[in-house]
Amino acid sequence: MEYYSSYITKLVEQLGSLPGIGRKTAQRLAFHIMNMPKDRAEALANSITEARNHVRYCSQCFTLTDDELCPICRNEKRNHKVIMVVENSRDLSAYEKTGKFDGVYHVLHGAISPMLGIGPNDIKLKELMLRLQKDVEEVIIATNSNLEGETTAMYISKLIKPTGIKVSRIASGVPVGGDLEYIDEVTLLRALEGRTEL
Repeated sequence: MEYYSSYITKLVEQLGSLPGIGRKTAQRLAFHIMNMPKDRAEALANSITEARNHVRYCSQCFTLTDDELCPICRNEKRNHKVIMVVENSRDLSAYEKTGKFDGVYHVLHGAISPMLGIGPNDIKLKELMLRLQKDVEEVIIATNSNLEGETTAMYISKLIKPTGIKVSRIASGVPVGGDLEYIDEVTLLRALEGRTEL
């Protein structure tokens, strides 16, 4: 049974389809948007449309950007010989908040998960291996500490070891089963500083 107009119902459905947004939160957001001044609601809609139309993957690290290269890859002060491999752009952002990592990143856009049908060819591994043909000294694997993250870390380690490039894994401190994007900066920093060679 519908309680609202079809426009509000459709807005609630669209908001509710976003990850982590349940029906009640979607309703709250929809009513908030309806009570916003019209120009603010239009600005919100326009920013979503513009971001969707202009944001793409960085041609080097595959994080989200609106240029050919993201600001981190463009920055000549960063150490381009050290690459941290993360599962997604949110994990990259979590490490950047520590302010202590001066290398560059590689975003996989997922992790190997045979149960979900995600194999090595479904994430950005080929692109990582192409980057390693340049002058790279170390690859830090910073995938999540769950089954998929550990599987991905071991797979990457086996690919890279024959090249002679140092491969390390972030240390404990990140709880098993935890997602990097929800972990505080101090814990992430300890995990980075205590990384071990694989």
